[in-house]
Amino acid sequence: MTTDPIADLLTRIRNAVKARHRRVDIPSSNLKQAIAKIFLEEKLISNFTVLEDGKQGILRINLKYNNGKPVIAGLRKISRPGLRQYRTRENLPRVMGGLGIAILSTSKGVMTESKARQENVGGEVLAYVW
Repeated sequence: MTTDPIADLLTRIRNAVKARHRRVDIPSSNLKQAIAKIFLEEKLISNFTVLEDGKQGILRINLKYNNGKPVIAGLRKISRPGLRQYRTRENLPRVMGGLGIAILSTSKGVMTESKARQENVGGEVLAYVW
């Protein structure tokens, strides 16, 4: 059991991208599936599936490359178990001047910072992706 499952998800994706793997398998959870759905909506991955293994399931993420270069250039975990990072709707972060995305956990679900601005909500900043 990992202490921070989101950090584990981001680290596995980061390592797979650096090793130029086509896919990565991660123990599944509803939060990880919501983050993978955001990656898919933002066209950072090609697709993902949830495989049943008799336990919690396996989240299989197919990574996306453009002319041999990974679409995901960087991942950074922001909020951690020892220091949670919350932002109000007025102080939502911008990643690389709007070129990247911030993933937030809000009262209306997991979403990007641009969707949170539209929904007019704040929340916990989980990660930055660029």
